Amino acid sequence: MAIFRDRKQAGEQLAEQLTQYAKREDAVVLGLARGGIVVAEAVARALDLPLDVFLVRKLGVPGNEELALGAIASGGVQVLNKGVIADFGIGGEQIQQITEREMRELERREQAYRGKRPPVKVESKLVILVDDGLATGASMRAAIRALRNLHPSRIVVAVPTASTEACADLQNEADEMICLQTPIPFLGVGAWYEDFPQVSDDEVRHVLEKSRT
Repeated sequence: MAIFRDRKQAGEQLAEQLTQYAKREDAVVLGLARGGIVVAEAVARALDLPLDVFLVRKLGVPGNEELALGAIASGGVQVLNKGVIADFGIGGEQIQQITEREMRELERREQAYRGKRPPVKVESKLVILVDDGLATGASMRAAIRALRNLHPSRIVVAVPTASTEACADLQNEADEMICLQTPIPFLGVGAWYEDFPQVSDDEVRHVLEKSRT
């Protein structure tokens, strides 16, 4: 049974738990591309805060790409899920090949989404980091670690739905963790949305352009 109608509604419900940050001059909302940017747009609009995209790429298990063996983020940050790697017997050379491929895609998206526009400044800012959901949490963990290198004052992770394991694991990574729902069994992020289409590069670009007008 779905919990949310779509990503926009999920973002609106998420914003209700973040009202203490509304209209703060030192706060920004970052959405993980691609699906997280739609949720983040609704959060940013409700809280009247600046919006930007943060790029992370999941490193998928060969033949089962939805399952993350790890993730990479802007700035060269890599996070590996050692349990998944061991379970599937994935070798170091294979991990390197997957990482190099996904890094090329991350760089392509960075250029496609932003063009020549610089990212929003996050140094000394309170960052609300948003995704549409967390299964393993690998992508969000990579995002948090990459963000730490940019010296924000505080990182608040906010997601509509997450596995109990991912939500618990990330408590120690983020300064604050908000998971609206942690269904058991989790089944996957898309299971908790009535409407969960793939988000295109064009949609991400459109959201960012709209947020700057």
